[in-house]
Amino acid sequence: MGYAAYFNLEREPFSNAPNDSFYFNSEQHNRALLRLMYSVDSDKGLAVLVGGVGTGKTTLARRMLDNLPVERYESSLLVMIHSAITPEWILTRISMQLGVKNPDGNPLRLLKQLYERLLQIDDEGRKAVVLIDEAQMLQSRELMEEFRGLLNLEIPGKKLLNIVFFGLPELEESMKQDEPLAQRIAVKYTLKPLSSEASISYIHHRIQVAGGVNTPFAPDALTAVHKYSGGVPRLINTICDNALLETFLRRDEQVSMSIVQNVAEDLGLAQYVAKSSEDQTVVEKSEEEIELDEIELLLDELE
Repeated sequence: MGYAAYFNLEREPFSNAPNDSFYFNSEQHNRALLRLMYSVDSDKGLAVLVGGVGTGKTTLARRMLDNLPVERYESSLLVMIHSAITPEWILTRISMQLGVKNPDGNPLRLLKQLYERLLQIDDEGRKAVVLIDEAQMLQSRELMEEFRGLLNLEIPGKKLLNIVFFGLPELEESMKQDEPLAQRIAVKYTLKPLSSEASISYIHHRIQVAGGVNTPFAPDALTAVHKYSGGVPRLINTICDNALLETFLRRDEQVSMSIVQNVAEDLGLAQYVAKSSEDQTVVEKSEEEIELDEIELLLDELE
């Protein structure tokens, strides 16, 4: 028997594998999705969503794809798995994803094929949308220029292709390699870690989706999960999964704060929190010293 059955759950609630049924519509994720959908529906051309590791960018990209029904959109999701891709690969892959049959090996002829396909999609009363996940992998100016060229596929008063980048914060630096492209960002949103309240709601949500009636986490354990995860959903999942397993192995009835702390230490997260606290203390001390220096200087002037 695994810990799911032990806690009367239908399945494990904190897997980091993508699963739409566990999607948590936090306030900021909802705001982000609304803005990205607005960009697409208004044919703005280019939208960008950035966020730190584990903040839910890929989850949001998949959620957006699910919100693009085929009767209104011709959409695709491309995941950049490494930085060695070429502009030709990008053009070919996007063309195939949007329905170009037998893509030509010559880039200029392929671009013509894509343009004709985009016109066909527009004639059908639909919109062409390409979502690019892990877009920080697009690290060359040539790649950025390729995307700028794709955004130039338009008819009078209307863009034929909408592109949405999802990536780590360094994506912004990559885009600056092609300033004209960076200036074309119509909508931009930054995902941040969850607040303490949102983290606890997130945990309750996943427990409920997994079939749980009551949370097996003690109140102070929930607070500890947020503390050690920093509000990052991926780390929340990892801590909670390990804490439930540890509680099951001990045959305890409830996940305690001490178990969460032990798990965090094993994962190397407790040391990170301690270091962050030390750094904050140093900053605060420095500010106090600066303030004292300013006071002493003022007293010297008065004397």
